[in-house]
Amino acid sequence: MSSASAGASVPTLSPGLERDLLGRVVAAQRSWRAPGVSVGVVRDGHLVWSAHVGSARLGAGPVPATDDTQFMIGSVTKTFTALAVMALRDDGRLSLDDTLEAYLPGTTHARVPLRQMLAHASGLQREPVGHIWESLEAPERDEFLAGVEQAEQVLPAHHAFHYSNLAYGLLGQVVERVTGQDWEHVVRERVLDPLGMTRTGLVPADDRAIGYQVDPYAGTASEEPLFTLNATAPLGGLWSTVADMARYAAYVANPDDRVVRPETVEEMCRPIIMTDTDGWTGAYGLGFGMGRRGDRVYVGHGGAMPGFLTGLRVRRKDGIGAVVFANATSGALTLALATDLVEAVLDTEPTLAAAWVPEREQPALAELLGLWWSEGSPLTFFVRDAELWSRLAEDEQLSETRYAPEGADRYRAVEGRERGEVLEVVRAPDGSVEKLYFATYAVTRAPLAFADLQP
Repeated sequence: MSSASAGASVPTLSPGLERDLLGRVVAAQRSWRAPGVSVGVVRDGHLVWSAHVGSARLGAGPVPATDDTQFMIGSVTKTFTALAVMALRDDGRLSLDDTLEAYLPGTTHARVPLRQMLAHASGLQREPVGHIWESLEAPERDEFLAGVEQAEQVLPAHHAFHYSNLAYGLLGQVVERVTGQDWEHVVRERVLDPLGMTRTGLVPADDRAIGYQVDPYAGTASEEPLFTLNATAPLGGLWSTVADMARYAAYVANPDDRVVRPETVEEMCRPIIMTDTDGWTGAYGLGFGMGRRGDRVYVGHGGAMPGFLTGLRVRRKDGIGAVVFANATSGALTLALATDLVEAVLDTEPTLAAAWVPEREQPALAELLGLWWSEGSPLTFFVRDAELWSRLAEDEQLSETRYAPEGADRYRAVEGRERGEVLEVVRAPDGSVEKLYFATYAVTRAPLAFADLQP
């Protein structure tokens, strides 16, 4: 079942873990009563294990899936639409604070910003106007845009998380207006081709998986019709494979400059709005959803289309991800299983930290290192990976901050606590460091009260 080739540079899973993962997939396929379930697990940039249980196509001779069998990924497509938008943002061709007015002049929803649509925080109604989930006839561009003017903003912006397929259809139109090209062309050029996702697109091959609806009582499977999403494709129209989605999961886990800047992926995977207001176990960022189990946060997305369910989950901190496909309309908890698979790898074969090696001397930082005090609390400055860091003694891990130099005696917090704020070095007449200011708060070598700081 393992798709990892031999070689010391490619990570592998132990036989015992592979058997455990396979047992989970078999149990899920039987419990869900899905004709077929296909999964892949990614670690450190490689597809290290895959499994295909059941059939991709039923009939006189059931056909099993392979790593290259195409399944409709549904709303996981939204992450690709979001990446296309963010790539254009990185190029300076749009701003997330732009409103629809800039791209659809005169629209009823002129004041809605792109950022709110990406995060499902705009309050726009869930679906495009009409009954496309009954007719399975999606509108072409002109009909879609005409329907937008009849659509409602059903909640105030940021009142609550409100999933909106309509918003992502509109984001696809924004991509087209900015580039003058079809949405699929932009996604292929900016995302799919750079990642080598050659089996991903809007039109599946003849050997694709077939989607089914399973009768909950008779247990029989009937074939679902193909659904071509036309102008609404940006909300859920892509087909993909275990192999291609493994490449995608590897990129999300450890991004480089092939699609967007790595820090842009970080930005997309930060919570903007909570999806559950009671347990605080779910959130949504700029195109990616987040789920929390215990102390771990996973990013990804689920997808559902007639005959298909998809789950993508990535633990970015550990470089591990999983994709799960089921060719069934309902009943398959693909996102939960994807999370289970990643969690099983983490629990059984946790990621090992790299061995510590001594730092090289950093003369420019030497005067800043050691114990300081701010607001009555100890603050330690230290070197890690040749960069300046600080931490509070009361909450060491959560309070860590990384700084980047920004000119003489000036640093910028670029990661962690008070990110974005300035660390300023103040020198005495003899040139020695007298004190620091961090986010304008005085930082001194001795513990001082606010009264002691008065001139």
